[in-house]
Amino acid sequence: QEDAQEETGWKLVHGDVFRPPVKADLLCVYVGTGVQFFGMLLVTLLFAILGLLSPSNRGGLMTAMLLLWVFMGLFAGYSSSRLYKMFKGSEWKNVTIKTALMFPGIVFAIFFVLNALIWGEKSSGAVPFTTMFALVLLWFGISVPLVFIGSYLGFKKPALEDPVRTNKIPRAIPEQPWYMNPVVSVLIGGILPFGAVFIELFFILTSILLHQFYYIFGFLFLVFVILILTCAEITIVLCYFQLCGEDYQWWWRSYLTAGSSALYLFLYATFYFFTKLEITKTVSGVLYFGYMLIASYAFFVLTGTIGFYACFWFTRLIYSSVKID
Repeated sequence: QEDAQEETGWKLVHGDVFRPPVKADLLCVYVGTGVQFFGMLLVTLLFAILGLLSPSNRGGLMTAMLLLWVFMGLFAGYSSSRLYKMFKGSEWKNVTIKTALMFPGIVFAIFFVLNALIWGEKSSGAVPFTTMFALVLLWFGISVPLVFIGSYLGFKKPALEDPVRTNKIPRAIPEQPWYMNPVVSVLIGGILPFGAVFIELFFILTSILLHQFYYIFGFLFLVFVILILTCAEITIVLCYFQLCGEDYQWWWRSYLTAGSSALYLFLYATFYFFTKLEITKTVSGVLYFGYMLIASYAFFVLTGTIGFYACFWFTRLIYSSVKID
């Protein structure tokens, strides 16, 4: 009787679930960047908990984060190339260059414009030209070569095998209910991860903008762990619903579901600006929103990657247990 039963839900899409997504190269770039960011945050927090980074020395904390970002380029190249090889992509140099330049390039461009505004105001808070030059040297001198080395090591390894075979012809995706619409489910997915960090965000913003010291790194690490778990859980649940609805295009959706929490972070930063800060100068306002845009972009990359890897692990696990003749 069990054999006679029709397979339902997620089992029906076993022949399409590992079909490479559209813009697979871009997904690999973002996943690689997220791994780099995750490694940097993890090591920085561990150093801070061990008391190696003093909160009163903000410059030291910033320098440590920058240096760790540069050295984590190795993992960025490795993870993006491993994923790209699994998608059977051929333009690996293209993906490696994008991994090395895209995220830091966008952040550096925004930072440069903001810094030019501070220079225009003749403020002492502007980053000197020599420091900017040193940052570019670190980026191109250490980070980019490390991304290439990581990428080379990733490509040398055999590609990950899919647990099930992919069909030649893609299935038609049936009509989905309104709540499983990509936009709706992505926006729902971002609420919980944002809720996990929302209180801590208030203290961090207050300490940075109102010049107070931030000492509770142990608690921050706990919040970071909760954030990882929340991103993973909400993405896996929504991914499972999506597969049960016979919609197999989960690659980008899993990244954006957790990553959409960055949108709520930016909205909260806007709310904080109008309720807590008394900024009247236009330049100061532009600076605040510019830096918050960078922070939200970084948060998007981080949470998106956590969500993606959670789904990646989950789909491989459930489909490896499917018996297919």
